[in-house]
Amino acid sequence: MESPNRYRTIWLSDFHLGTRECKAAFLLDFLRHNESEYLYLVGDIVDGWALARSWHWNQHHNDVVQKLLRKARKGTRVTYLPGNHDEFARDYLGLSFGHVRIEPHLIHTLADGRRLLVLHGDVFDGMIRHARWLSALGARAYQATLTLNRWFNQARRRLGLPYWSLSAFLKHKTKRAVQFIADFEAAMVQAAQAHNADGIVCGHIHHAEIRAVDGCLYANTGDWVESCTALVEHFDGQLELVRWVTIGHQPRTPAGLSGDGQASRLPSLSTSNGSTHLHRD
Repeated sequence: MESPNRYRTIWLSDFHLGTRECKAAFLLDFLRHNESEYLYLVGDIVDGWALARSWHWNQHHNDVVQKLLRKARKGTRVTYLPGNHDEFARDYLGLSFGHVRIEPHLIHTLADGRRLLVLHGDVFDGMIRHARWLSALGARAYQATLTLNRWFNQARRRLGLPYWSLSAFLKHKTKRAVQFIADFEAAMVQAAQAHNADGIVCGHIHHAEIRAVDGCLYANTGDWVESCTALVEHFDGQLELVRWVTIGHQPRTPAGLSGDGQASRLPSLSTSNGSTHLHRD
């Protein structure tokens, strides 16, 4: 196998292991082809809500967990920041299991000196905090959409067409969903500013993005049920979104989020005057 891509940091979130819609095979392929010094698991790694209703755990799901633990044993600094679907892990905050540290949130310092708050993001979602039953109902409706998405893409494969997320398309075309994403981004930026950070890395809403919001860097890792995306930090502190939608490593290109197994490289964002000052640790 060719040498893996090497990064300073990788952020991953929203695997939803334990559901049929988890793209565990794609995730495992990504983990095999990408290495880093720091690895952050930014919540909803295991879907406890789904597992409480029915059990789905195939070999790929097991292999993902084993691969993460193997990375930790070999020296990758792995930190797990639980979300709402794996909130059971919040009973173990501050502890380490298999060299994996569990934390509610933390500050990560990029190679260029910028400080990023890292957390899942559900604690700033009013629906999660104040109407758990409504959130659970919404999760079931979302699960139904993902099931439709799975059958839709099986039909596309038979026609020789690449993977395309019907559920993501519907979500991003709905005005209320678009407004929810904007409100969520604003809440995340306020959280970063409250922690005197230059930006924030989160998950939760399954919408991968890197952009400046009110002079603050907002980065969302995306998910592994729809977009199959990861956020990575290069050794100069530059951030990049990587999309992994085919099995098997493909050459990376800065052409955008449209290539199979390719990457979308975005310029580093500064919170001051738009310039970027790079240095190594």
